[in-house]
Amino acid sequence: MTRPITGIRPFLFGTSPPPTGKRPEASCLRVFIKRILPPLLVGLLSAPGAAEVRLPKLISDGMVLQRDAPVKIWGLADAGEAVAVEFNGRHYSTEADDTGHWSVTLKPLPAGGPHTMTIHGENHIELADILVGDVWLASGQSNMEYPISRIAHRFEKEIAAVNNSRIRQFRVPQEYDFNAPRADLESGQWLAASQDNIRDFSAVAYFFAAEIQRKLQVPIGIINSSLGGSPAEAWVSEETLKQFPQHLAEKRKFENPTLIEKIQREDRARIDQWYAIAAQKDAGLAEGEVPWFAPQLDTAEWAQLSLPGYWAEPTEEGDNGIFWFRKNLALPEHLAGTAGLLELGRIVDADETYINGRQVGSTSYLYPRRRYPVPAGLLRAGENTITVRVTNTSGRGGFVKDKPYALTVAGERFDLRGPWHFRRGARMPSLAPQTFVRWKPGGLFNAMLYPLQNYRIKGAIWYQGESNVGRAEEYKKLFPALIRDWRSGWRAQAG
Repeated sequence: MTRPITGIRPFLFGTSPPPTGKRPEASCLRVFIKRILPPLLVGLLSAPGAAEVRLPKLISDGMVLQRDAPVKIWGLADAGEAVAVEFNGRHYSTEADDTGHWSVTLKPLPAGGPHTMTIHGENHIELADILVGDVWLASGQSNMEYPISRIAHRFEKEIAAVNNSRIRQFRVPQEYDFNAPRADLESGQWLAASQDNIRDFSAVAYFFAAEIQRKLQVPIGIINSSLGGSPAEAWVSEETLKQFPQHLAEKRKFENPTLIEKIQREDRARIDQWYAIAAQKDAGLAEGEVPWFAPQLDTAEWAQLSLPGYWAEPTEEGDNGIFWFRKNLALPEHLAGTAGLLELGRIVDADETYINGRQVGSTSYLYPRRRYPVPAGLLRAGENTITVRVTNTSGRGGFVKDKPYALTVAGERFDLRGPWHFRRGARMPSLAPQTFVRWKPGGLFNAMLYPLQNYRIKGAIWYQGESNVGRAEEYKKLFPALIRDWRSGWRAQAG
């Protein structure tokens, strides 16, 4: 079921030996207590289980370890605590340093599994179902994040047949931090490409993994660390940002949590007010009047507009505000009451869609495909009314061309392209976009990249660039700097 992969940029990581230096993170509170306070006070204040070995989120059941290379296993324990790791018949031992950090380096292993790993300290941990193969980082913006669920209708048979426990994904939580690199992730787990999980896989990463596995016949692990809309500067370290002073200055600005709170509070208030005023002004929802989604509404005086297309130029109505579109569609008797699927391509920006006065779907922004299930019992023989209420906050509003616009019922497809009735519900000024704080320089590196760099990987696939297209000349320097940054980080930590 593999498909050709285009547009992604893979790059490999080096194989330098792992460093022997200690990591610089701050000491745990319990270490301070143990070394400074009298033993009696320690006994009174220490929490139960304080000395237990703890593992990062990536080191967990179902993980995929990189084959044919030294692999670091790491975690936290009490300062000086002895830690032993057993894996695939080999034994490794170490002692936690003064800050409570410990690590061992597994000898290179061939592809295979599943294996079990045991870790002993004051407690005992057993990790199951571990595979050894190739591990790839999948990162970038929405075209990497885009999940299988969004394209499943295009590959129904292929997706329905997926049941491959030798392809696994770890989904990195979408967080940011401008102040310091984080030692670990907030959450996450390794999940196999099964029917229960496949719809949440990155589509690009899954097809890449399937193609690589078909060629190499080894387990494939994908660490999916991606975020829609993110620019490249969000994914690099502070050290690399020093090469780009304007981005470093912006990072410094957003190190202030009070500023972030203020921006987000003001954005919410401004956006909420815009939508509230738009709703109050919307003639299609005026109190005491027939709502414009009602089937009985008379649209004889409405203008007509051919869809798909953009309304500003042919109607001279302007772009921003609330716009209503209606179309009547006749269905034959034998399809009455049958469930269906309404496809409305892509709409700029948001929509609420009705059939015969009943809402069948809504989408709050422009990018997702509109694919709305029509429940059984709603469609009737003869005339049916489709109504779309569109909210456009800025820019060019309309129905994106070259997308599907149709109602499909019991295998019969009814084309919705062509004339629709059209009327503005509310005229509004352009709404300035919200401040996407999480896209600011360095924040994603600290929260979504740095915590991964102890984990040995084969390489990375990168699908990004649109958010930097307005600064293409800078990107010629920024993207290579990102690659150097990541290679340096993985070599320093994972080896």
